[in-house]
Amino acid sequence: MAKEKKAFPLRLDPDIHRALEQWAADEFRSVNGHIEFLLREALGKAGRLKQPGREEK
Repeated sequence: MAKEKKAFPLRLDPDIHRALEQWAADEFRSVNGHIEFLLREALGKAGRLKQPGREEK
């Protein structure tokens, strides 16, 4: 069973949105999917998101 996702409105500067649209297209992702990917990556690097299958130290 897939995880339920939390939906919420997000307001972005048009220039940021255009840059994200292009970047997402380059990576074959939707803008929403790419934002989630970038946030997950940043949270992981900052140690703020538990990685699935990894034990906490």
